Amino acid sequence: MKKQPFAPALSLVLASLVLASLPAAAQPQSARPMRLLVTYPPGGATDISARLIAPRLGEILRQQLIVDNRPGASGMIATTLLARAAPDGLTIMVVDTAHGANPALNDNMPYDTLKDIAGVSLLMRVPMLFLVNPAFPPRNLKELIALAKTNPGKYNYGSAGTGSTMYLLAELFKVSAGIDLVHVAYKGGGPALADVMGGQIPITVLSTAASMPHVKAGRVRALAISGRERSPVAPDVPTVAESALPGFEFYLWQAVLAPAGMPQAVVVRLNSAVTAVLTQVDTKERFVSMGAETTPSTPQQTDAYIRAQVGRWMKTLKPSAASR
Repeated sequence: MKKQPFAPALSLVLASLVLASLPAAAQPQSARPMRLLVTYPPGGATDISARLIAPRLGEILRQQLIVDNRPGASGMIATTLLARAAPDGLTIMVVDTAHGANPALNDNMPYDTLKDIAGVSLLMRVPMLFLVNPAFPPRNLKELIALAKTNPGKYNYGSAGTGSTMYLLAELFKVSAGIDLVHVAYKGGGPALADVMGGQIPITVLSTAASMPHVKAGRVRALAISGRERSPVAPDVPTVAESALPGFEFYLWQAVLAPAGMPQAVVVRLNSAVTAVLTQVDTKERFVSMGAETTPSTPQQTDAYIRAQVGRWMKTLKPSAASR
């Protein structure tokens, strides 16, 4: 039998090619666990999304992944930790709409939203409903605007607090419509909704998932929905744009972020994993059941979106933020 002196070397080459051909996400990143920071306490929408994607991300990355809730200061506590973390891909975070508004609401932030934080992917978005007590006279958004214009500062709206998604939508609506509604801060969306149903305040805004059971039961009336299109879960509710304010659009959105300065290969790896999770049929169905849609994006698209959000809220909120 002839000797085959090159067979071992050939085998090594072939093995290397096979390993190199495996998806990057299939190769373990580190023996150390990954940390998925969450900007709010357990049980909220951001936490629910994070815990939905975390096990699947861990499987794809072949990495132990720990959900770490660090609530407070409209997400700035968790974001400060992220900004100071090593850019090695082992610390990532789920944020929501407040992330883009914080620069307008806070003059002395411990990090730079656009320079210290990098986008991995957008996660999901969900529209909000404008809700009023059934006894409140306006039957549509145009009538609400007209009533508010003739009675500036007379009517209250409830939110989960300054900087919350409810607050941001209501303030954007006020500026867009040129009206004056008085903000009443609650400890959460539930108490605000309860006071609208009880008649203590007339107006609030809330996600479709949280609103529709009460709309269907007649406990509140939905005047409009904030998305670009009508929602399948509320097909009879017109959009804000078609009701009164052409071009108006607002979503509660979430995104996956990381520290700035990560190697490009790590950014691509994380983005590929998040995209794989969000395009799984069962994941999409879970989000749809919550009235949301998954919105996977490239890191560049994520950064551009957040930059646009920061600009939007600086324009909308900075005058009122400066006066506080």
